[in-house]
Amino acid sequence: MALTRRALLRTGVTVGLAGASLPALTGPAHASPAVPVIATCVDWGARPAAAPVEMLDRKPTYIVVHHTATENSDDFSLEHAYALARHIQNLHMDTRGWIDSGQQLTNSRGGHLAEGRHRSLEALGHGTKHVLGAHVANHNSAAIGIENEGTYTDLDVPAPLWDSLVGLVAYIARQYGIAPAEIRGHRDFNTTECPGNILYARLPELRQAVADQLGQTVAPRETWPLLRPGDTGPRVLAAQYLLRDRGKTVTPDGVFGEETAAAMRELSVQAGLPHDPCYASRQADERHLIGAGAWPALIRPVDLADGSEAAKAARALTAGRAGRVEARDWPGLLAR
Repeated sequence: MALTRRALLRTGVTVGLAGASLPALTGPAHASPAVPVIATCVDWGARPAAAPVEMLDRKPTYIVVHHTATENSDDFSLEHAYALARHIQNLHMDTRGWIDSGQQLTNSRGGHLAEGRHRSLEALGHGTKHVLGAHVANHNSAAIGIENEGTYTDLDVPAPLWDSLVGLVAYIARQYGIAPAEIRGHRDFNTTECPGNILYARLPELRQAVADQLGQTVAPRETWPLLRPGDTGPRVLAAQYLLRDRGKTVTPDGVFGEETAAAMRELSVQAGLPHDPCYASRQADERHLIGAGAWPALIRPVDLADGSEAAKAARALTAGRAGRVEARDWPGLLAR
């Protein structure tokens, strides 16, 4: 008779592969993160995928953290976690038109983990393969995604979700040999608020926690910042000058207001910039944001001494520096 998932757990074996099992790991925490308990697609009652899931014969490069942009439920039960997994799959298949859940893994506010797209646990257990998902536009072949239940624009994540996320990411990083610096947020790739300002701000903490478990250090990294209405400061001022450099009418006052949002939205439409919002649950029009998908269309190489709007943007960030700013220099300038 086949062992049930409950029986496997009683015997100290943690479910890892769909329909199979992995022995729980022991030893120093920095060397062997524990194998997390992850519900399989069978456990939570997934529908069959509408088409064969593509299994890539290579490892992912990035671990991408998302939020589902759903309500911050107070139901921390396992039953609720299963219902969440079904809700996301139904939305992705019936509304988005995808073959299955877009993300590989789901984490509920109660800290219950579930397989997302079919065969994701099989690939993770193998350690050298990757299930192609649909969660971060233009980077799905290189990214394994985790949907974290809730909306973390203004509120922090609950402790059970955070603890579960740390353990899961550490395990994924060990399985695939992914460096802690490659733990990213959705907004690092696409112009979106996902995974919310609060959760995104905790990603350095997540990288360090994973690095501590793996006995590694976190290498420095540069990413494009996300600017949104209400933001103020030199980066907003620089963005306004860059929008003016692209022919948009906006007052360079360092305040991201309606005028700046309208100018960015207009440029996004006219330039055909990629519109890749968070598709986990709620889909918002985020073309007014200035993020990873927008900055490359705004910046350009510029001589700081010339009188262009782009030069004014660079000078707003350089504090008296002279010379020339190349395209590759802008992420560093904007990170200050």
